Parts: sequence; C-alpha cells; structure tokens
Amino acid sequence: MNVEFNGPAVSKKRGFQHFFAAASYSWGGFVRLLRESAFRQELAFFAVALIVVIAVGASLVEIVLTVVLFLALFAVEAMNTAIEEVIDRISPEISNVGKYAKDLGSFAVLCMLLACGVFLLFVVGKHLLLAA
Repeated sequence: MNVEFNGPAVSKKRGFQHFFAAASYSWGGFVRLLRESAFRQELAFFAVALIVVIAVGASLVEIVLTVVLFLALFAVEAMNTAIEEVIDRISPEISNVGKYAKDLGSFAVLCMLLACGVFLLFVVGKHLLLAA
C-alpha cells in the first residue's frame, strides 16, 4: 500500500464555495456551542440584558456596544469550549497542563462576563439616575 503524504489533507474551496463552506463550519460551531449549558445561560443573559437596556431608554450606541460585548463573550466562550474539547481529546487523563489551559479559558470567559456586567450596570444606572 503506497500512501502519498505530500498533498494537503483536505482540499481548500475557493470563491463563493469557500464562503458557503466557512458559513457551514460556523453554523456547526454554533450548534455545538448550544450543547453547552454555560452558552445557553449567556444567551439568556444577553436576551434579558438587551431588553433591559432598551427598556431604560439606552442610546443606539449603547445598544450596539451591548451587542458587540456579548458577541465577544460568545466568541470567547466558543474558544474556551474548543480548548476544552482539544484538551479532553489529546489528554484524557488529568494533567496540570490541561487543567491550567482549561482554567485560563474559564478565566477569559469570566473577564468577558464581568465586562458585560459592568457595562450593563453603567448603562442602566446612568439612565435610571437621569430619570430620577
């Protein structure tokens, strides 16, 4: 059996095919992330936050910043989940390196959650104080 190792493992698509392939990979990542309870909780947090920000009369800029912050949170959550998946695949036994990698990913998510929370407190507090 002669196996050729010189070529790429997968063929890259070009043009519009590349765009649609990338979109399908992104959709697959979103569907995978929906299996994570933390992501579902973050989606609920986003929905409630958006409703509250709109209800207090936030400006368009504040609403857009809320959406951008939560999109960043979702991206960090996706990367954290990817790190956990890779660690679990390559190192099923418990190791310090794997634990540190997972802890760092978790800390990154916490930082984004805090950023979202602080921004929401600022926006809601500002509009409630102005209304008083």
